[in-house]
Amino acid sequence: MKMCSIASGSSGNCIFVGTEQASFLVDAGISGKRTIQGVESLDRSMEELDGIFVTHEHSDHIRGLGVLARKYKIPIYATRGTIAEIERTQPIGKLPEGIFHEIEPDTDTVIKDMTIHPFRISHDAAQPVGYRFENNGKKAAIATDMGYYDDYIVEQLSGLDTLLLESNHDLRMLEVGRYPYYLKQRIASNRGHLSNETAGQLLCRILHDHMGRIFLGHLSQENNYERLAFETVCSEITMGDNPYKAADFHISVAHRDFVSEAIDF
Repeated sequence: MKMCSIASGSSGNCIFVGTEQASFLVDAGISGKRTIQGVESLDRSMEELDGIFVTHEHSDHIRGLGVLARKYKIPIYATRGTIAEIERTQPIGKLPEGIFHEIEPDTDTVIKDMTIHPFRISHDAAQPVGYRFENNGKKAAIATDMGYYDDYIVEQLSGLDTLLLESNHDLRMLEVGRYPYYLKQRIASNRGHLSNETAGQLLCRILHDHMGRIFLGHLSQENNYERLAFETVCSEITMGDNPYKAADFHISVAHRDFVSEAIDF
């Protein structure tokens, strides 16, 4: 299985997950041109994509969806609530008839040799989900745009080989930053985003001896930066109530403006 972040950040998100038989995107929140370039950099083509799995309807996750759907007729998978909201607001223009395929949280979808498991997350969107991908005993997950985590999320993210986890903001930067008060409240709320500290605390719950790669993603352009996210998360792991140190794992930050390292596992 291969996973690669084509883009990850508050300005746009697009993640590739694939096997020798199947190829998928999770979200298409960047331009169609950047998405195509990212996919082709992985020696894949848009024509061979089997689907785009949408986490939710916010623009940084669907900005390029309309262009790709109209040009390549790629099936779009999303929850009923997300589909309804996209169709109601039409933020990406008219889409081809029948292009949407409804999925349900906690119900597997099998496409070729890949099993895709959507799981519920808490965010201020219609019906948002994260995704876990499984192939031949290997597991990868994308978990961003979560206001908080609980035992259910810990269960969904247990036993992974690779994870892209939200590490959206630094609490202090958010508090003293220039965002209006209502936006600060939204980001820090239970329907907002995970802070660096909370991301590290969640990792303390799910780390295991065979965890391969961890990417920190969906960093805020205004209230975070890569080194701070990395150091804060590593500190939470090393100082946290778990048997590991951050140096025991390969942790890196998924980049906002260019394709991150592709991982085969």
